[in-house]
Amino acid sequence: MRLTTSVLCLITALLASACSSLPTAEPGVLAPNPNLVVQGIPPVPMSLVKAVGRYTEFSGDRFVDWHPNRREMLISHRAEGASTPQLYRLSGPMAEPEALTDFADPVRVGRYDPRDGRYIVFQRASGGNEADQLYRLDLDTRVVTPLVDAGQRYEMNVWLHGNAAPGAEAPPAQLLYTAVPLDRTAQGDRRASVDTTLWLADPLHPEGRRSVATLPGTGWEATAVSPDDRQVALLRYLSANRTEIWLLDLVNGERRQLLPPVGDTTSATWFPQAFQPDGRGLLLSSDARGEFRQLLRLDLKSGHLTPARLPIPWDLDLASSTEEGDLLAVLANEDGRTVLHLVDSRTLSELPQPTLPEGTVGQASFHPATRELAFSLNNSAGPSQLYSLNPATGQVQQWTEAQAPAGLDPQQFARQAVVRWPSFDGLTISGLISRADPQRFPGRRPVLIAIHGGPEGQARIGFLGQANYYVHELGVTIVQPNVRGSSGFGKTFLAADNGPKREDSVQDIGALLDWIATQPDLDPSRVLVIGGSYGGYMSLAVAEHYADRIAGNIDIVGISHFVTFLNNTESYRRDLRRVEYGDERDPAMRAFLERISPLTNAEKIQKPMFVVQGKNDPRVPWTEAEQIVAKVRANGVPVWYLRAENEGHGFQRKENADFQFYATVLFLQQTLLKPQN
Repeated sequence: MRLTTSVLCLITALLASACSSLPTAEPGVLAPNPNLVVQGIPPVPMSLVKAVGRYTEFSGDRFVDWHPNRREMLISHRAEGASTPQLYRLSGPMAEPEALTDFADPVRVGRYDPRDGRYIVFQRASGGNEADQLYRLDLDTRVVTPLVDAGQRYEMNVWLHGNAAPGAEAPPAQLLYTAVPLDRTAQGDRRASVDTTLWLADPLHPEGRRSVATLPGTGWEATAVSPDDRQVALLRYLSANRTEIWLLDLVNGERRQLLPPVGDTTSATWFPQAFQPDGRGLLLSSDARGEFRQLLRLDLKSGHLTPARLPIPWDLDLASSTEEGDLLAVLANEDGRTVLHLVDSRTLSELPQPTLPEGTVGQASFHPATRELAFSLNNSAGPSQLYSLNPATGQVQQWTEAQAPAGLDPQQFARQAVVRWPSFDGLTISGLISRADPQRFPGRRPVLIAIHGGPEGQARIGFLGQANYYVHELGVTIVQPNVRGSSGFGKTFLAADNGPKREDSVQDIGALLDWIATQPDLDPSRVLVIGGSYGGYMSLAVAEHYADRIAGNIDIVGISHFVTFLNNTESYRRDLRRVEYGDERDPAMRAFLERISPLTNAEKIQKPMFVVQGKNDPRVPWTEAEQIVAKVRANGVPVWYLRAENEGHGFQRKENADFQFYATVLFLQQTLLKPQN
């Protein structure tokens, strides 16, 4: 529900591949693999593949889980030569990762059996369809067992504690997970609406699962279980601007709304995060008392809220708490950089700041037995790597290390800096800039504007991945704007693009073009816009509104028409998107969405365009790409089109992402890097 993953990761994964369908490659040309449909793109020379190949080999590591008893991590890692990241066991710091899964599709989410770590439960989708299914992997035999029936979308939530009475045998591990029906009924009809089922199951005996509750609509997640396993805190995500906290009794299925108080319609977000050890309090974060999310403690009996004493004027989230509940790991989103803070849960005050290597923190999780804190870190010189922190001694130990591709020195890569500019209405907009080295690339440099998705995403400080090639080898400066509607800058800013204010964010890019023209090192005559998902819509809108000020645009899995998008996106997402974009069932809003959609204004797009799409995308269906490609081509504008038959919302398989990257470089060479008249 929440955007916990760095937006840079999305941009990096999306900045990638295409060519006109060729059954075999010409000499010296790379043939697209059989899953790629490629139209209007010149052949990719092998010389280009060789020149950029080093930039396709970066691979970071993602923390997944601690072993319950051993000092051992479960991580998600893409091995050299592999297509997708899979689950690996890491037996200790800097140990050789041991492969546990091997599928064509990525595996990034898993949990150890919380008793003795004999098995792992993991979730996996197929072909990018995001319809995750749950499986048990027995570590002794490596046998994989499906835990659920197909036809629904499943998500692991939390384990019960399973505390036994003194002298009694511990009960079997019990996992809470949610299930949401997929878009079509057994008869093939599209669902008008869906509900969420919360299940409780022993993964060793999945046939005995029990339906705990049927929850109305979507957006539900069980986030924390009380120490006595009697109650579970539920998050109900209604939009980026409004969420609710509910308390569910696991014995009788009764539930009640905790926050906001019933009848309170104020726009605010509430995120339940951990019960206190005595079960009397619930730790949560909320922006109800100001612009930013702060950490609070809710007394479950009195309803009294106690704020943490943390003078940090940014969004805060509780990442993890120790098994004893006395120590909290809190992540602060500080102007695009995520910073780790340790907090005493009894006083809700900050402890001395740990000294960590340079970079931005991604995840943080306490070991249930040793209290060691695992965390991920990335910076301009490398992708996400894993470390651990001993909170008692302050000792930091590195667990993984990315090897730089031969011939590259990542320490030379550009560092991001924060820049700000005034928009059309005086609102200050910020973004991240990665400037080309003026010693190697003198004069005014071409600019790539890379717009994040969401729309409530955020450009975060971190590793640029393949995009380092554009800066380090081509001399392109990259600007990643955080237009209004981005998260991380307060709830008023987050809501500033909702509904009829949609195109105000497009004007933020117009103001950025004005700012670029004032910079002595940037060339306003050579600007290209790229974006993924909502950023894809933004790239199309900029191409429509500012055709005379850009060299071209790249639309990756983007919305081309809001009404067709809302009609065709998966039903479990539709109501959430209506809150953000507007309800197309309302005639006035429908007329507005029709009027501002890029497809309606396609004749205004006059510069070359590159469109990338996954055939199995449940969020932005592939028809959004097909219709804008056809309409713009009909106007005589050059359009490159790349579709992957085995991908969804962004390319996840390395062979597809690599081809996208090669074609993107070609597109830049023929548009952005071409001298402009």
